[in-house]
Amino acid sequence: MDTMTAVRSRILQLCGERGISVNRLATLSALPPSSVKNILYGKSRNPKLLTIKLLCDGLEITLGEFFSTPEFDALEQEIR
Repeated sequence: MDTMTAVRSRILQLCGERGISVNRLATLSALPPSSVKNILYGKSRNPKLLTIKLLCDGLEITLGEFFSTPEFDALEQEIR
């Protein structure tokens, strides 16, 4: 799994756990729905950390909670 796949998967997991749609997450995060959808559908291949932070704020979690998963822990180095 690559980093962007892990980010997309985590966003969808958190939305599912909370029973909220992508559009609702965008509203809670003060982001345009297109920004969230661009991350989820791969158009945004390198979202800014600030965008991830806004998503975390909307989900009422910390960045640490967002990234503290086995999927992120298992990511291989991207630079070879």
